[in-house]
Amino acid sequence: MIKTSGPFNPLHAYAAVTAAYWAFMLTDGALRMLVLLHFDQLGFSPIQIAGLFLLYEVAGIVTNLVAGWLAARFGLASTLYGGLALQVASLVALAQLDPGWSVTVSVAFVMAVQGVSGVAKDLAKMSSKSAVKLLAPQGGGGLFRWVAALTGSKNAVKGAGFFLGAAVLGLLGFAGALWAMASVLAVILAAVLVFMPAGLPGRMKPEESFGGWRSRDVRVNRLSLSRMFLFGARDAWFAVGIPIYFEGVFAGDTPEGHRAAFFLVGGFMAIWIIGYGAVQAFAPHILGDKGQSEAATTAKAILWVGLLVPIPFALAAAAALAGGPVPWLTATMIAGLLLFGFVFAVNSSVHSYLILAFGAAERITRDVGFYYMANAAGRLIGTLLSGVSYQFGGLPACLATAGTMALASWLTARRLGSA
Repeated sequence: MIKTSGPFNPLHAYAAVTAAYWAFMLTDGALRMLVLLHFDQLGFSPIQIAGLFLLYEVAGIVTNLVAGWLAARFGLASTLYGGLALQVASLVALAQLDPGWSVTVSVAFVMAVQGVSGVAKDLAKMSSKSAVKLLAPQGGGGLFRWVAALTGSKNAVKGAGFFLGAAVLGLLGFAGALWAMASVLAVILAAVLVFMPAGLPGRMKPEESFGGWRSRDVRVNRLSLSRMFLFGARDAWFAVGIPIYFEGVFAGDTPEGHRAAFFLVGGFMAIWIIGYGAVQAFAPHILGDKGQSEAATTAKAILWVGLLVPIPFALAAAAALAGGPVPWLTATMIAGLLLFGFVFAVNSSVHSYLILAFGAAERITRDVGFYYMANAAGRLIGTLLSGVSYQFGGLPACLATAGTMALASWLTARRLGSA
């Protein structure tokens, strides 16, 4: 545990960091669903919709490289507050989108605002995850339990955000939904500023430089590469392909059908993320972390990513066999993607533990920043591939791409055993 001057309660700090992260992720999930469904309704192609999120992911890559150093220099609280404030600004800015603008101007504007939101997300994520390393009790699996609780609850909240985004789009419209979310998040930011305990650790020595962003530990670098492919596997279907497929299945040809589809698609994405978060929180019990060595946990990380690989390939084969959106295929997709979510959640949770276990306390913000840079790169690749594969190859190509990315993650993870 890092010692700080003056009275400081790590549990109170952990609660404040978690509350701030929850608030952020609620709006992050809602914003993603708002943008995806709104522009799908406007007739944008899958590739165009994927393009709206690319700068968001690029910004995440750059932010994670810089944010670790910024947090180490100025403290984790500062970068956490900065992330929340930037998200409020991005919501307000996106509410200014004018339906009269040309497609080119609209896309450029939304991409730019999404870029700001991407910076905000990774400032908040890096700050929250690094804080757990510095606040969690040592020994007895405390680190795994604390990071699993933060990550799992965060994703449950983000899942609620997916449903919220779809719901408020149908109820308030695009601009009204954005103003409502910005107002709520601004109030939460003010509350966090008031109630965050003083003394949150995370600063490095003033003389330490920006250099050395890449980890000195080969395990961190290999885990980061596996993480990149893992999240590419998820977003290859999650980012564009499956939401558009389900929207087409549920919507029909009437405006009322499209509004109903918003709730159905948002509901499925919400259930998937909430379930994913619940499994993440329970992962220490699934993996049996108590008293378990780091090597044993690493071996389980390799096993579980191997279990993920056949799922998207099997779903791709089912989609190719069906030849179109028949009822049994939709049911198969729902069941198969929920299974994917379960296995993926265990993988994600054990990765989140291992990066904190591998990372050195004296440079944890930069090790975590590098790791989440790889995470953002995976989302970028997955988002782009989701739009391209779905537009040119439909659902089978989209899911086969996800399987290929999962296979690459497993092949990379196997090298952790020899680190």
